[in-house]
Amino acid sequence: MADPLMADVLIIGGGIVGASAALALRKRGASVVLLERDLCGSRSSGVNYGGVRRQGRAFGQLPLAQRAHRIWQDLPRLLGIDGEYVRSGHLKLARTAADMAKLEQYRDGARAYGLMLELIDPAGLRARFPWLGAGLAGASMSPEDGQANPRLVSPAFARAAAAAGAEIREHEEVVHIDHTPGGFVASTASGLTVRAASLLNCAGAWAGPLAARFGDAVPLTQGHPAMAVTEPLPCFLPQSLGMEGGDIYCRQVARGNVVFGGGRVEPGEGGPQAIRSTSAALFRQMRSLVQLIPRLAHAQVIRTWSGVEGYLPDRQPVLCASPAMPGLFHGFGFSGAGFEIGPAAGEVLAELVLDGTTSTPIETFDLRRFQPAVPSTTCQGVHP
Repeated sequence: MADPLMADVLIIGGGIVGASAALALRKRGASVVLLERDLCGSRSSGVNYGGVRRQGRAFGQLPLAQRAHRIWQDLPRLLGIDGEYVRSGHLKLARTAADMAKLEQYRDGARAYGLMLELIDPAGLRARFPWLGAGLAGASMSPEDGQANPRLVSPAFARAAAAAGAEIREHEEVVHIDHTPGGFVASTASGLTVRAASLLNCAGAWAGPLAARFGDAVPLTQGHPAMAVTEPLPCFLPQSLGMEGGDIYCRQVARGNVVFGGGRVEPGEGGPQAIRSTSAALFRQMRSLVQLIPRLAHAQVIRTWSGVEGYLPDRQPVLCASPAMPGLFHGFGFSGAGFEIGPAAGEVLAELVLDGTTSTPIETFDLRRFQPAVPSTTCQGVHP
């Protein structure tokens, strides 16, 4: 048996959150071991749409998103690559007057968080974006939001963490983990043992059982995005597009391919390990996409894919110290929207471990929101 690996912090999960946490911890001198059951960035962090947007997020997420926005602009220095990140703008479209009213209300609320949005009426849409289909009620533009290539960015965070001195172990599935007076002890299927004082649960769609192991039960479920990409086409779409209601979204990369998605697919015979998009999902997307952008009617789809994402009922992540187990910290359940905020979530986790607090408001993400309140047995502390 090999000697166990020893570290200040053990991280389970090598997605963008876990890897960015590893990088942030190493920058502050903590020793780190990260265990990933597959390849770093190969799950939801690598198969998502690639939108790097603040617009449309719940207001409680905007402080975290604004922090991430600053990290993304520094990507080449941080990772050594730009990850095809561009601040292309994010255009959120409204089909109806009611949808447009929601965008206006969101614009007004987002100002308090430093997010400035521009509303565009139907005439403005036709003038500025003549390739859009008819009948839209307007849009909201976030000019500094953008897009990136998740297949490049997510693994790059793990490589940067390794270059900074983190011990990154891929293809290491954790089969047992426990807490002892000396800290956490994890064993993997290959026979590796890791001991650490602190544990970060960044296991994505598989984080629920690990949380429950230490008394932090959460209603985490798995979701499977339906994604596709077209052949290269003449460039016409600089912005990343979304729709109020979320049924279709698309962006065009520098090579001309149009990446699009929307909706979910159900696991087939192979289960979530072999999840694929389906023809039914693709046909729904294509109908919506052609209605939105008629010039795509004859575009050839060259690839479809899906993946496994962790979802919580309120579509908000869990990002907090464990209420039940000292030394345990959670960062999961980003519900298909973790790519932009992932680097900031990693930094927040590093601060929670090393400082016990963070300057970024994260109260909204406390795991205890899913745990029933215990009724008081006295009159003290009871408030209406």
